[in-house]
Amino acid sequence: GITIATGELNPKRLDLLSELVPNARIIAVLANPNNENMQRLLPIVQDAARAKRLQLPIMTAAAESEFEHAFSSLAQAHAGALLVGNDPFFFSQRDRLVALAARYSIPAMYEWREFVEAGGLASYGTSITGMYRRFGTYVGRVLSGTKSADLPIEQPTKFELVLNLKTAKALGLAVPQSLLARADEVIE
Repeated sequence: GITIATGELNPKRLDLLSELVPNARIIAVLANPNNENMQRLLPIVQDAARAKRLQLPIMTAAAESEFEHAFSSLAQAHAGALLVGNDPFFFSQRDRLVALAARYSIPAMYEWREFVEAGGLASYGTSITGMYRRFGTYVGRVLSGTKSADLPIEQPTKFELVLNLKTAKALGLAVPQSLLARADEVIE
């Protein structure tokens, strides 16, 4: 099998977001309380935030009707940025989440490039294209007679940082050259 390892990247996303918005001392996390994986991974992100001396309030939304309240709570928390947790539901609602981040003028980091393509600020995650290639290789090996039980479980080896300069400009952010140099794609 192949793992996508998206949740384990949240500390790295937090690090990149704090580099993108260096004056943000409070970075909120949007999490789905129904997602058991996110609940398991939140302590890891909280540890990373403590190490960077950041406050990390948790905003929750389990339904589209809860997004507005979560985003309006960002101002009350004095959040300077938002880390959108990895969640299939959030991915299905990416246009709405990106629109809310724009409306509330909050710099946000996402897990997949599709959020950035929809107008989000930045994403860092597994290359889905790379994973599909690995899936194809696995299928080919199984079709060639290799027993699936004999194949190792692979973790991703390619991760991509995608930045949207148009969104950064709208938020009044100057993207550091160090991030631009590391970006796999920059949308202008």
